[in-house]
Amino acid sequence: MPAAQAAEPSYTLPLTNAVNTIPVAAEDRTGYNRKEAFGDWIDADRDGCNTRAEVLLAEAIEPPAVSGRCTLTGSLWYSWYDDTEVTKTDIDHMVPLAEAWDSGASQWTRQRRVEYANYLGDDRHLVAVSQRSNRQKSDQDVTTWIVPDNPSQRCRYLSDQVAIKLAWELNVDPAEQAAMRTIAEECPDTDVTVNPVP
Repeated sequence: MPAAQAAEPSYTLPLTNAVNTIPVAAEDRTGYNRKEAFGDWIDADRDGCNTRAEVLLAEAIEPPAVSGRCTLTGSLWYSWYDDTEVTKTDIDHMVPLAEAWDSGASQWTRQRRVEYANYLGDDRHLVAVSQRSNRQKSDQDVTTWIVPDNPSQRCRYLSDQVAIKLAWELNVDPAEQAAMRTIAEECPDTDVTVNPVP
């Protein structure tokens, strides 16, 4: 049985350089079906808590009560997208599943896409945020949605998006690259650390 492929080492770049490192290609949503392409939340470590619950547990401001088959109640989360504390939250894929499909994931195996949808190896990949902000964002890329009104949060959001795109070897289309470059100009002191995924 072959050994598992090792990840390349992490690396750090200025945000502008990192944006220019992402491959540029046309995007195509042909054939996309979220559930068929990426599946559901899984319980990778078989501890009774699926990926969604794992993120909620990890990001809770106050530890929730855990009962039964990992039912969580009575907690509080900080949604940094809109700088607010919430008692009900969604889990956002920093690079949305449909956007990942458009950007190269359509060529992956389904197993690889399920791994992407449930990836816990980088805290930036899945984020507990307010239901409002997650539903506003939906499957949009930075050409049409970015966290509002707060320059430092905008820089963080773009940095995290770029890190995920590079880690998973996803591309951007020309309009997305242009939007990223414009936002990156507002963030001259922001670096991006990329953790390549094996």
